[in-house]
Amino acid sequence: MTSLSLLLIYLHNLQRQQDGYDAVDIRPLIFSARFGEKSFNLDVPERTPIMEALYSGKQYDAADQPESVRTILARYQDIEANFPDTLKGPVLPFFLDWLTENVNLVEITAYSDDDAYTIFETMNDRGLSLTPTDMLKGYLLANIDDGHKESASAVWKERMRQLGELGKEEDADFVKAWLRAKYAASIRERKKDAVNQDFERIGSSFNKWVKDKRPALGLNTSADFRDFVERRFDRYSRHYLRARQAALTLTPGLEYVYYNAHNYFTLQYPLLLAPILPDDDGETAERKMRLVAGYLDIFIARRIWNFRTLAYSSIVYTMFNLMREIRDKSVPELVTILRQKVDEMWETFASNTRFQLHRQNRYQVHYLLARITRHIEECSGVPSSFATYVDRTLKKPFEIEHLWADNFERHRDEFDSAYDFAEYRNRIGGLVLLPR
Repeated sequence: MTSLSLLLIYLHNLQRQQDGYDAVDIRPLIFSARFGEKSFNLDVPERTPIMEALYSGKQYDAADQPESVRTILARYQDIEANFPDTLKGPVLPFFLDWLTENVNLVEITAYSDDDAYTIFETMNDRGLSLTPTDMLKGYLLANIDDGHKESASAVWKERMRQLGELGKEEDADFVKAWLRAKYAASIRERKKDAVNQDFERIGSSFNKWVKDKRPALGLNTSADFRDFVERRFDRYSRHYLRARQAALTLTPGLEYVYYNAHNYFTLQYPLLLAPILPDDDGETAERKMRLVAGYLDIFIARRIWNFRTLAYSSIVYTMFNLMREIRDKSVPELVTILRQKVDEMWETFASNTRFQLHRQNRYQVHYLLARITRHIEECSGVPSSFATYVDRTLKKPFEIEHLWADNFERHRDEFDSAYDFAEYRNRIGGLVLLPR
């Protein structure tokens, strides 16, 4: 409807510019006059100023306007840029006649919210599909009574706008992290022909999963759906935004989130959200995130040190079980669980006395050296920056250097073979970070 309205406004303006040709009056398709007042047929209050400006052919600054307003202006400019020249001039009235006489709009009436959503979902499978996030929004809002629909929609739009500013897929990534953290009860078994469970289904089609799991999520009444959006969605999206910002910029108190993100540990986000309760205050929520991120920092460092992979497929099962174990736990309970997890880890720094640089772990060794360097400098009262030590965009980035030159002949009195020399030369104690 919005696209069609914009096209009609453009065609109306195009006719005004083409003097000498017979005009087709399409104004009634754009706006209507009732009780002496004109209103656009697509009557959305926040869009009225932009629609009036476009209809009048005036310039409009949408920089500080809501996303929908900015999108309307951008799409109108697309129509201006892409409307074919072959339909301008004397042929334009014939095109308008064809458009108004041969394009039909069909109204479909649904007699229940479930029917409305089914139609919405089915129609969306044709043409350019909406995203799962859009589909989830449609389902949730359809089940909220009209008196509260607007406020729930406003919460959803604002959070999605903030997530969108972080990245293109952040909205979907948040929903996956949130639903997995708080509601996923099962994961696919690690055997042949196993079927997808909650964890995988949320990752592929969370909008359908929410609909199927409606009773388990406590979504029975309009009030439940409203609480799901205005309280649960709102608060967990705030925590997720906080975590993602800490992943992008080293933040006091949440440094471990940044370190884990540097190791591309994307599973940390559902784990960070898992123990947080909807009514936790900001300080409690941040303390829980710090505890979980700190545990993951230990987990990652010990895996690296013991030449264990951090590949998603290798650790997702372990992380899912941890997610369920720490879900909704208080700070004292969380401390107890994570302390026990650390004590039970067989991978320690003492379990590998021959950690060294090799062809496949240069990135991880660089990371560990950056952490060690930062720690020593801070404890020594020297200005330090982990972000600088790992930044590859610098003109002279920091690189791994050996304290011993690659010259076995100098060390024949210490090593029986070049192989032994190379192994010792590549050990962590013989490596430093230096600017290129």
